[in-house]
Amino acid sequence: MNTKLNALVHARWFETTILAVILLAGVLTGLETSPALVARYGMLLEALDLAILAVFIVELALKMAAHGRQPWHYFRDGWNVFDFTIVALCCLPMNAQFAAVLRLARALRLLRLVSALPRLQLLVGALLKSLGAMGYVGLLLALMFYIYGVAGVQLFREADAGHFGSLKAALFSLFQVITLDNWSDIYRAAQSSAPVATPIYFISFILLGTMIMLNLFIGIIMNSMSEMHAEIAERDRQSHVNETGAATIEDELLRLEQQIESLKDQATRTRRRLRHKPSHVPEP
Repeated sequence: MNTKLNALVHARWFETTILAVILLAGVLTGLETSPALVARYGMLLEALDLAILAVFIVELALKMAAHGRQPWHYFRDGWNVFDFTIVALCCLPMNAQFAAVLRLARALRLLRLVSALPRLQLLVGALLKSLGAMGYVGLLLALMFYIYGVAGVQLFREADAGHFGSLKAALFSLFQVITLDNWSDIYRAAQSSAPVATPIYFISFILLGTMIMLNLFIGIIMNSMSEMHAEIAERDRQSHVNETGAATIEDELLRLEQQIESLKDQATRTRRRLRHKPSHVPEP
């Protein structure tokens, strides 16, 4: 690994500069949605886009070069692969064939904030980590929707065919209810057919769907964030141990080198004394 380049790409000023360039890229992407601004400042916006792309390319080159003779180690980090993909998409030729992809890539450049800010990486990592458990909660939610949808068709089809005339309409109405978007209108329309069952049906569905399921999702995400915090803390601890161990080895080698030099000096002095010592002592 190239120590100097590695220190450069991890320097605070370097990371701040890249962050500022990413924010500028996001602002330019928003400005390019205005036909009036593009017509008036199109050349300037295009020049700034090229300059931002050049900065991103230089950043990638420096980070790869920081790995020394093993630049492919750059792709061991998933966030680096994400950054490289976005920059590679931005390098596509600007013709009609790739115009839509190029515009999408320019919009996605703002997502590089996730890779530039560790706290955002933590949040995204927690969300990705929770997908497995959230899938089971989603399956449970789908079963609940299906059961309530079938029950709603059987209970309220005659009174409110618009919302519960079919299973498809019932599922869509239940989605509106769970978002609490004018759910009272659906409730009043269905109440005439089953005045006793209607409040039980809607209140139980709202409590199960909105309160319990939402809290399950929040609990899963919070648990994943705790696990991510623990993993990051363990990784930092291992990195500190490795750095401390490397420093200890370097100190030990330095101490051994000093001892060797001291022994060499002692051997040199002893050799000089033996060389100047008389070969025989005269008898009295």
